[in-house]
Amino acid sequence: MLAETICSAAAVAGLGIAAITAYRKRFLSAARIAAYSLVPLGLVMTGAVDWIADTAFSPVAWAGFGVLGAAWLLLSSTRAVERRRSGRKETTGGAEPRAVAPAASTPSRTAGRKPQAGQAGGQAGAEDFSDIEAILKKHGI
Repeated sequence: MLAETICSAAAVAGLGIAAITAYRKRFLSAARIAAYSLVPLGLVMTGAVDWIADTAFSPVAWAGFGVLGAAWLLLSSTRAVERRRSGRKETTGGAEPRAVAPAASTPSRTAGRKPQAGQAGGQAGAEDFSDIEAILKKHGI
């Protein structure tokens, strides 16, 4: 009974605000406010407010919501585990770490060193760029 009274009062207040808005020549806003204010009145008239009030204070309904939440949690967690397993390839050794880039070349040992007296400056620079060229060719660039 209290919920119906509150919803009816909210509808009347909303219709009053809509009338004031229409008086100020803002008819589109007034129509929108009137539509929103008629929603609680419609809920009271259909009996949905009684159903919601009965559901909100029912322990059986809350237990049902808990069961639904547990079911949703189980479904979402099993889907997450299934996605992880389908993305992972099975290895024969079990928990062996896989290389990030097994076909990558090893870095040049002369990178960062100054060329010695016996080496030409252009030759050491060419060695550094050969690694970069190999990486670029590997990626198709």
